[in-house]
Amino acid sequence: MGFRAWFSVVLVLFGIGLQIQAKTLPDWFKREEQDRAGLSDWSAHSLLEEDPPEESVGESSLPEPQSTVQEPVRKALKKRAQEPVSLQSKQTLQGPVKQLSWRFPRMPEKPKEPERPLVLRELVPANSVAVRCREADVQVEVNRDFFGTGQLIHPADLSLGDCAVTGEDPSDQVLVFEYELHRCDGKIQVTPDELVYSFTLQYAPKALNGSPIIKTNGATVDIQCHYPREHNVSSDALMPTWVPFAATKAAEEVLVFSLRLMTDDWEFERAINTYYLGSVLHIEASVIQYNHVPLRVFAHSCVATAVPDVNASPRYSFIENHGCLVDAKLTGSGSRFLPRVQDNRLQFELEAFRFAQAEGTTIYITCKLVATAASTDSDHKSCSFSDDRWTSADGNDQMCRCCDSTCGPTRKTRDVSADEQWVSEAVLGPMLIKDAY
Repeated sequence: MGFRAWFSVVLVLFGIGLQIQAKTLPDWFKREEQDRAGLSDWSAHSLLEEDPPEESVGESSLPEPQSTVQEPVRKALKKRAQEPVSLQSKQTLQGPVKQLSWRFPRMPEKPKEPERPLVLRELVPANSVAVRCREADVQVEVNRDFFGTGQLIHPADLSLGDCAVTGEDPSDQVLVFEYELHRCDGKIQVTPDELVYSFTLQYAPKALNGSPIIKTNGATVDIQCHYPREHNVSSDALMPTWVPFAATKAAEEVLVFSLRLMTDDWEFERAINTYYLGSVLHIEASVIQYNHVPLRVFAHSCVATAVPDVNASPRYSFIENHGCLVDAKLTGSGSRFLPRVQDNRLQFELEAFRFAQAEGTTIYITCKLVATAASTDSDHKSCSFSDDRWTSADGNDQMCRCCDSTCGPTRKTRDVSADEQWVSEAVLGPMLIKDAY
């Protein structure tokens, strides 16, 4: 047996001895020895394959070499170098995880106001004024709860013409005026049957406690005392009337003319006097008759002013020429008379406006109203302008032909006695006109 064969046997035996001793060494040392042993086995096997022995002497008596197949040292070292070094052990959650219930807070929702229809109710005048017409003087009693709202008025804000309050009943909260008939700016009117003394009860509220505000509106009450001329003079009380935002006047033979703001459906009197530019004022002129033949009412003329003075400037005449509504022709608006439904009522629509050069935003309307017997013809009319022509609220459009010129009494109505028509002046206001935007 040659030298190479003996040298291979010695290397095999040396590797076996190292494997036996590796069992008692630490793990890290074992791994290094295994790498070396793998290298030795690889070298030994290479030598045996290159030069196989010529003779086999005592091969049967020698133990069969045991080798373990291991990966090369370079590959093992490369593998360990590529393995990441774990500095923190991986933790595993044990059991079910509770779901988070927290959420980002939301903004509270503002509750929506339910839609409530505006129901306009007809106002009932408060029965707060009493009048006693005596032989030589007049006594007027006024409840301090003048409007029936529970708010007491101040005595200094109330006057009868130019006369102040003369007394007060604290227990009943009543203010008293007691003056002669010829005082307090009273006016006397003589008719064939009566003497009529007229007075004006004026409520003009002032600012509260030095503040610049007021919380009640002013009011005017017309008071009349009638005394028969052909009989003994006796007490004859006349209950005055008061309507918010409208002035009423009593004419002869117990006729009451009125001018009122109405709701859009013409069912009730409008409780609010505020309008916006572009909206429409619904105005009704009427005459109330007592023990009289049926009457037909007309608006002879109407003038708008910024203050309660028909002669003030600026002024705007929108009904003229014996009943021609000229606002539509002058401004192109939709102002018009409505077809007449009742003889003693006349309804017309007026587009809201205000004066350009006036300091305030209020307007007053003063109309001259005329009542005639419904069975007779008159030169008064109610004409509207639309589609380049004039039409009548009473259906007689021929009466409106003169609206573009000058209207006057016709031949048919010249013989009508002046006693068959009654004239009165009514004031409406103030109306507050605001900007639409």
